[in-house]
Amino acid sequence: MATQKLYAGAKLRETRQRLNLTQKDFAAKLGVSLPYLNQMENNNRPVSTTVVLALAQEFGFDVTELSTGDAERLVSDMREALADPVFGDPPPLADLRLTASNAPALARAFLELHSAYRQTHERLASLDEALGREDARGQTSAWDEVRDFFHYCDNYIDAVDHAAERFAEGGARAEIDTVALRRLKEIGVTVTEADTPTLRHYDRSTGLLTLSTRAAPETRRFQLLLQLALLTQDQLLEATLDFARFQSEGARAIAKIGLANYFAGAALMPYGRFLAAAQEVRHDLEILAMRFGASVEQVCHRLSTLQRPGAKGIPFFFVRVDQAGTITKRHSATRLQFARFGGACPLWNVHRAFETPGRFLRQLAETPDGVRYISLACDVSKPGGSFGAPVRRFAIALGCEVKHAGDLVYGDDLDVTNARAFEPIGISCRICERTECHQRSVPPLERRLQVTPDERGVLPYRVG
Repeated sequence: MATQKLYAGAKLRETRQRLNLTQKDFAAKLGVSLPYLNQMENNNRPVSTTVVLALAQEFGFDVTELSTGDAERLVSDMREALADPVFGDPPPLADLRLTASNAPALARAFLELHSAYRQTHERLASLDEALGREDARGQTSAWDEVRDFFHYCDNYIDAVDHAAERFAEGGARAEIDTVALRRLKEIGVTVTEADTPTLRHYDRSTGLLTLSTRAAPETRRFQLLLQLALLTQDQLLEATLDFARFQSEGARAIAKIGLANYFAGAALMPYGRFLAAAQEVRHDLEILAMRFGASVEQVCHRLSTLQRPGAKGIPFFFVRVDQAGTITKRHSATRLQFARFGGACPLWNVHRAFETPGRFLRQLAETPDGVRYISLACDVSKPGGSFGAPVRRFAIALGCEVKHAGDLVYGDDLDVTNARAFEPIGISCRICERTECHQRSVPPLERRLQVTPDERGVLPYRVG
């Protein structure tokens, strides 16, 4: 089988600029000519094996970074955006891949522009009454901005992750509460518990932190660590926010909570210890949850962040949906990218998890690009804590490419060699290329439709 050529000009150029080297000096250190380096940086030639080895030897560079999913994410996001009828016929897929590889900054600028256009269009069309309120307009845009920040960071924030790991050093899981309480006491914070619907409340005037006894123990533990992050890691969080350069104060405020959440999860499940445990138990979610005092959802989210250079875990995707199919959390370190707008594919097992509460569902699935995955789904109900209080119901899915199935306990006894065992799934109906899908909700925007009045199949039209 022919080896796939590696085109990583943008990543190579970013590496050189980060090292503050000229093309001439960089070429000399890599052992190639200046014209050859120039051609590689412009994707006129693939990155050679010699250069890959030199990057590792000369700079200690994690060469897997050259093949990260940034380009795939950009291509997927651009395809979805360009499916908008405002653009007419979309450009060829090859052009999108070329743009993502050679001009990623331009691609991201286009996505930001389209996102702004879409939000404005939705407000003017009054598709959601909340968008008409002054306070909601900024929040919608800010939320998308923060989502994309984590999306393009591979959901891994190196400085925050290392800081959380250092904080958790020297103690087992059972001691993390003690470590956190001692640190809070040192800065004058008193922690108490009360029967209240509010999960966490911190009174800055009195230094009193109140946690709700209605919440599960793992939730209280997480909220304790989150507040600790806000009080003791402010300088680190603010520096990270400065680096991100958010366009609005709303986005910055949301992102700060997101970073504090990240610190809490990373402190509860320290990178090195958690990665080793995950490999040891073959990613058994329930064992990991018990060992680290976390919820299954927290464990799934943490598994999707294990992308530290030089010590990466399995590239997972992680998603959470509500009962309407709306995606409320999404991340993918794999080639599978979720729809930025609308719901997920109805053929995906994450939707069936609501029908079988308390059970893990396994699915072998194949996307239109031919990539095969193993997906694990379960429901995660969040009780209100009292009679009559509303129950928040979600379903989550965690998965990876099927080549990693042997590293998952959930891959046991599945016939991954049988092509018929894989269910066809897509990303979003409006950009899905499958023409015979019985669950299609809307026509694909990239194809012409054939409507025959005297004939009706599963769908009232045929896709040309």
